[in-house]
Amino acid sequence: MSGLEILGFAAAIMTTVCWLPQALRTLRTKDTKALSLVTQSVLTVGVALWLFYGILVGDAPIILANSVTFILVALILAMKLRYG
Repeated sequence: MSGLEILGFAAAIMTTVCWLPQALRTLRTKDTKALSLVTQSVLTVGVALWLFYGILVGDAPIILANSVTFILVALILAMKLRYG
């Protein structure tokens, strides 16, 4: 594994893990009032596009990070849509 790949995986892990506390809190409390629907929607679509891009170029760090991040932000978006 090259230094560049290590850098990519480190960035992928950090930007993915940062969504875990928010997703867990949202699941636990079902409180989404402070979350912006527009922001969460745009973020979810943006992450989906990054995932699609990563698949097209075959970049493992991008695919890994955005696969997990998409699940987390889509879950938060679904909770926002359900609980307002």
